[in-house]
Amino acid sequence: MKKPKASHLGGMFENLQNKRIKLASKSPRRQQLLSGLELTFEVWSKEVDETYPEHLEREEIPLYLASKKADAFRSELTEGDILITADTIVWIDGQVLNKPADRSEAIHMISILNGKTHDVYTGVSIVSLEKTELLWDRTRVHFSLLDEGEIAHYVDNYSPYDKAGSYGAQDWIGLVGIDRLEGSYFNVMGLPVNKVFQALKNF
Repeated sequence: MKKPKASHLGGMFENLQNKRIKLASKSPRRQQLLSGLELTFEVWSKEVDETYPEHLEREEIPLYLASKKADAFRSELTEGDILITADTIVWIDGQVLNKPADRSEAIHMISILNGKTHDVYTGVSIVSLEKTELLWDRTRVHFSLLDEGEIAHYVDNYSPYDKAGSYGAQDWIGLVGIDRLEGSYFNVMGLPVNKVFQALKNF
């Protein structure tokens, strides 16, 4: 159970009194970001098939996968539970980049992004027994041009195999390779916390 600091949010989360928030994500970045909202939550984890229909594009993909993840836990929800699931993809030139399978694919993915602009989409599902809310966000990321040695250095030292597009904006490659962002930095990390905060206030 994540324990927040003493909250100074006053009555902003009065609607969540007696509710139990469940974050169904193994991502330490999503756990860190949700902790930043000063909420107490429990982490749930389960392997979920992340295939999706081929006709889906852009935000449709992470929204579908976030919903699919939520469906995997619906039978375990009880009165007072609020389940949060999320999925993040990288979209460039009409193709989606998910998590790389190995070193070769990781290097290939970063090479596709190298020196170009891409979009990061995150879809979020917030579910209780009574209602479901879906939200998504997009961030445009401008990558600097890195050489082959820099790309290999990142992959070999930071093992980005759990990250969409094979990179983490908070890692070394983000420091040296991201020229600028248009939109939420936290969305690139895996959770658009501003939108999640607003949704939870009104859930």
